[in-house]
Amino acid sequence: MAVASADSPPHPTPRGHVLLAPGRFRGALSAAEVAAHLAAGLRRVRPDVPLVELPVADGGDGTVDAAVAAGWRRVEVEVCGPTGRPVTARLALRGQSAVVELAEASGLRRLPGGRPRPLVASSVGTGQLLGHAVRLGARRIVLGLGGGACTDGGAGLVQGLGGRLLDALGKDLPPGGAALRSLHALDLRGLPDLSSVEVVVAGEAAGPLLGRGGAAAVGGPRRGASRDEVALLDAGLRRWADLAEAASRRASRDLPGAGASGGVGFAALAFLGARIEPGASLMLDLLGFAEKARGAHLVVTGEGSLDSRSLRGAAPMGVARAAARAGAPVVAVAGQRALTGERLRRARIQAVYALADIEPDEERRVRRSGALLEQLTVAIADEWLPPSGLPPVRPSVRPSVPRPAPPSEP
Repeated sequence: MAVASADSPPHPTPRGHVLLAPGRFRGALSAAEVAAHLAAGLRRVRPDVPLVELPVADGGDGTVDAAVAAGWRRVEVEVCGPTGRPVTARLALRGQSAVVELAEASGLRRLPGGRPRPLVASSVGTGQLLGHAVRLGARRIVLGLGGGACTDGGAGLVQGLGGRLLDALGKDLPPGGAALRSLHALDLRGLPDLSSVEVVVAGEAAGPLLGRGGAAAVGGPRRGASRDEVALLDAGLRRWADLAEAASRRASRDLPGAGASGGVGFAALAFLGARIEPGASLMLDLLGFAEKARGAHLVVTGEGSLDSRSLRGAAPMGVARAAARAGAPVVAVAGQRALTGERLRRARIQAVYALADIEPDEERRVRRSGALLEQLTVAIADEWLPPSGLPPVRPSVRPSVPRPAPPSEP
């Protein structure tokens, strides 16, 4: 039984405001929690400055939460988790548009006890979420790929939508990538008619489905697969690709993005007719970022680790580019940072404020990340939001803002 919240009423965006548009701090805070702590700190030191909170995501873990925070309706439904246990997963709905997230149903955080199950983890629940969105009337679905626990080529997604994967005896295959070696036939008569549904995948343009740069070789070890298991999974994906392409009449295995999230990108391309767009920019459009950034005095973004990987399409980089188009300066907060100088300038980020500069101990930094973020807002306000009547200070790009470390906890 689905439970839905009421739509949030629209609010006009003030001008001369500070737009808080962070991503999540992995393992510590969601994007919405980061925005809330930044807002709490700024309200204490600059209570006269209007604030707008807009948590962002790039198609990975937290994508549905970002849509809900922007006013989309949250819908909860029970589906299969990556190992078959039922989980309550969420999707976001607005009119005839929906946001569905792989990590919600089939993510690493859904693994019982956090124990990797690379051979049997499945994307069945994600297919069930997609089917639920269609039944709710969605005609445009944004599918966030990231944070998945499975390397099944999206075979589970097809099963979750109503397709059957059969072995040589006509029996249903068990879930997971390892079982695909025994795939003999597909029965797609149970699939819903998706011809009038537009599916857009929000994610990075990953590599192909198979081979050394494919889903098993690249993503398998991150999901707990050994070298022998990677070879086993790649063989199963090859068998799956042969039959799936014949059934869908789409040659999809070598398309950019086919290998995304354990090959779930392949199933989206082959069976959903999906197209893949850069996750950060797609989500910012979906959340109405351009309108909320218009007239902003400052935009604050960030994520847990600001490093070279961030440059490859992470949410803060999309925020910085979009804010530059709106004429607003951008500063970032991070748990730790490895970007400085010219790379920050090219990314359109004027300054970075890192938790590691005021709390070097990683365990304490994670545990106290909310309070430390609020502490960082003092430096942000001092340098970018002077009290009324004083001219703004616009420092040049700086890698971080060192502050005295807080007293050690007993």
